[in-house]
Amino acid sequence: MILNETDVLLSTPKGPMRVVQLAPAMGGPFPCIILYSEIFQLTGPIRRSASMLAGQGFVVLMPEVYYQHLPAGTVLAYDEEGKNAGNQLKLETPLENYDVGVEAMVQYAKSTAICSGSMGSIGFCLGGHLAFRAAMHPAVTATACFYATDIHSNTLGIPGQCDTFQKIPSIHGDLMMVWGRQDPHVPQEGRWKIYQELVQRNIAFTWHEFNAVHAFMRDEGERYNPSLAHTCYAMVRDFFNEKLKS
Repeated sequence: MILNETDVLLSTPKGPMRVVQLAPAMGGPFPCIILYSEIFQLTGPIRRSASMLAGQGFVVLMPEVYYQHLPAGTVLAYDEEGKNAGNQLKLETPLENYDVGVEAMVQYAKSTAICSGSMGSIGFCLGGHLAFRAAMHPAVTATACFYATDIHSNTLGIPGQCDTFQKIPSIHGDLMMVWGRQDPHVPQEGRWKIYQELVQRNIAFTWHEFNAVHAFMRDEGERYNPSLAHTCYAMVRDFFNEKLKS
């Protein structure tokens, strides 16, 4: 399938937010999926993940998560300097920035003829947490979270202000939660805490744990698990086809 890539600049109360849109070149309208990146923003692996989704018949929106702090188009490297910068920005960015970004993308999707009206979200690492928060928006009805960090510890954003765990009852759609058992960022007790809360709050979700390390979906570097990644992409495809197309 041929894909079209478009840069979209959306207005938010926190300033302009650049979003990269990938969409099938022909046909439509299509369901829309917000794809949240790791702390490094829109790297090659994130763009390739977006292409895999868009090629299945979805409009994929990739926001730059640090739009208030970094010039549009900034990509952090997968090295120590990039990791330190991304982790610092993770602590300096108010949660409100992400939430108003969701609203801006929802309104954009409603305004463009290529989007059908159905919306989902997906994310990896930091992006898994942000996709989880996006699931709290009434327009987002299906969400896939891969090794979502900082939910169990409630530590995303400015210290002491994270409310993601407390807002779990606000989730009203379907979740697909995917974890690596050997991921030090989300240990067993953290995963169990999230699982119990989802059950207690009667959230519709599926839960998948694999023998894998953090960032096993990233097709760059030694952590990549290609066999498992292909399995998970098939799961994601079937999940979004069922929840957003049927």
